[in-house]
Amino acid sequence: MRVLQSISPMILFLVACLILIFVGMQSGLERFITPEKGLGYALGIVGGSAMLLLLLYPARKRLRWLVPIGSIKAWFQIHMVLGIVGPMLVLFHANFRTGATNSNVALYCMLVVSGSGLFGRYFYARIHSEFYGKQASLADLRNQLARLQQVSGTLSFVPDLADQLKVVEAALLANFNSMPGLLRAPVVAFRALVARRRIARHIRRAARRQDPGRAIAPERARREVQAARELAFRHIDAVRRVAELSTYERLFSLWHVLHLPLFFMLLVAGTVHVIAVHVY
Repeated sequence: MRVLQSISPMILFLVACLILIFVGMQSGLERFITPEKGLGYALGIVGGSAMLLLLLYPARKRLRWLVPIGSIKAWFQIHMVLGIVGPMLVLFHANFRTGATNSNVALYCMLVVSGSGLFGRYFYARIHSEFYGKQASLADLRNQLARLQQVSGTLSFVPDLADQLKVVEAALLANFNSMPGLLRAPVVAFRALVARRRIARHIRRAARRQDPGRAIAPERARREVQAARELAFRHIDAVRRVAELSTYERLFSLWHVLHLPLFFMLLVAGTVHVIAVHVY
């Protein structure tokens, strides 16, 4: 149950959509759905309309007169949902099969744009303090590190935790500025995993060798160890985010430059497909 609570609703939604797609691919939909009429035709219309509505999110960010339609936060959520639901409905519309050249071009453009959106969502989440929240600044993260370090000095059974965290921070950022830009994030992420294991091991050892005269209940001892672990892990994660911030900002900027032309290419391909279907 705790595992499910720690998973974001968006991840659960994405998994549910992937299950639906897998079931659709295995169920022989051509016996029940045809793209030219009935339910299959309706799925194509609804899916295409959902992808057109994706334009409302960037429009809401830039046009003040669209304020009455809802907040940017709400439209970001809608944008993410429509970016998954729209392509999924189109896949069902096409019975997960290729067809004429114009429909194939539209289908492949849609899949490329949808996949690009998933990468964009990942970069976006990495450079924002909350999924829909304000962008995390370097100063904010540094202040968080300072607060964590101050609190860590109050843990009696592991008084050197603050010093250990300084060592870990130095190891995380070693040779950081000399690394190639695109290697910084994965290298620091790997170092963070190693640092978490190292600091957890240090806390366990400190708990085992604490003063025997400090008699406390086993349950309280476990809570203190858990609190120390969580504090140290938050510190390590904050250091990692500080190190990764510039890299993900650059990646997100490059992604944005690529994503918009891909989306407009999808609009052109989709328009050609609709015209070809209804004219010919």
